[in-house]
Amino acid sequence: MKTEQLFIENTPAVLYGEPSDTLWLFVHGQFGCKEEALPFAEIVAPDAQVLSIDLPNHGTRQNRDEEFAPWTAAPELTRVMAYARAHWRATNVRATSIGAYFARLAFAAPEKALFVSPIVDMERLICDRICAAGITEQILRERGMYPAREGDMLSWDYLCWVRAHPAKDWHCSQYILYGENDSMTDLATIRTYTAKSGAELIIVPQGEHWFHTPEQLAALHRWESDVLEQMK
Repeated sequence: MKTEQLFIENTPAVLYGEPSDTLWLFVHGQFGCKEEALPFAEIVAPDAQVLSIDLPNHGTRQNRDEEFAPWTAAPELTRVMAYARAHWRATNVRATSIGAYFARLAFAAPEKALFVSPIVDMERLICDRICAAGITEQILRERGMYPAREGDMLSWDYLCWVRAHPAKDWHCSQYILYGENDSMTDLATIRTYTAKSGAELIIVPQGEHWFHTPEQLAALHRWESDVLEQMK
């Protein structure tokens, strides 16, 4: 697999594949890195190239005192998509989890999109976590920060930012892979999104938000192959 390391302004990126008119922009999720795109690149080759970046405080950017937040990630993705659209005739998106949310904040709909465990309603997710923590929005507003059950922190400023900056509606060919036991987004929320966007939904029995077991990864790669074949 031909591999090129590059920077898009200050954002580290990797480009997989031989020259092509078609590109897939790969956006990883939390705790991911740009190299996660390689298995997907091996599936789309030789029909397209794959461009993947390290989001703030991830991959080669760890321990740089960078904030992994929508107000830092989305502007970078806006610039990366502008670069992609200037260099390729057709640009698609393959995004995971919060990466799908960042992408929908950052730019208008691509030609096609493949989402794995996407966070499609960030406000709903935060509000659900507030309830799970046993507090109210008023308490969070007064305290500013509050520990969530998952171990990280709930932030009033984060919730206010999310409400003030809604993600863009994408009306393009969209395909979603969703785990039956996803702990981040419930099935009703996913179905609401698919009804609005027209996305095709595949539910993996016993699947989790993070596809990581051999069985889950096999299901993921089969789905990617099947969807790409369907697009031809």
